Amino acid sequence: METLTKRADFLKAARAKRQGTAGMLVQARKREDDGDGIRVGFTCSKKVGNAVARNRAKRRLREAARAVLPAKGVAGYDYVLIGKAGATAEREFEALKGDLAYALKKLHAGK
Repeated sequence: METLTKRADFLKAARAKRQGTAGMLVQARKREDDGDGIRVGFTCSKKVGNAVARNRAKRRLREAARAVLPAKGVAGYDYVLIGKAGATAEREFEALKGDLAYALKKLHAGK
């Protein structure tokens, strides 16, 4: 699993499919380039809270992605996980992983 770092990749994912859950928003796009692995990016706006709250939310999103994406993600896709204010940092971790699994199932339902 690679991490998205370029703003252009985040913008391309923002124009693709998305699925909201109680704990996060997941954006997914199929890449056209040569990459075949899973790439993932994380973001939290200032609506989530101060820097401490945003970093905590991103840490939780990273761990949920590390646990769920290898099994449920599809190779050749970019995923962006967006934290929600008042939900991502406080939600039970098992529920957060369940949210991610549910979002991935809905995003890839048409396959």
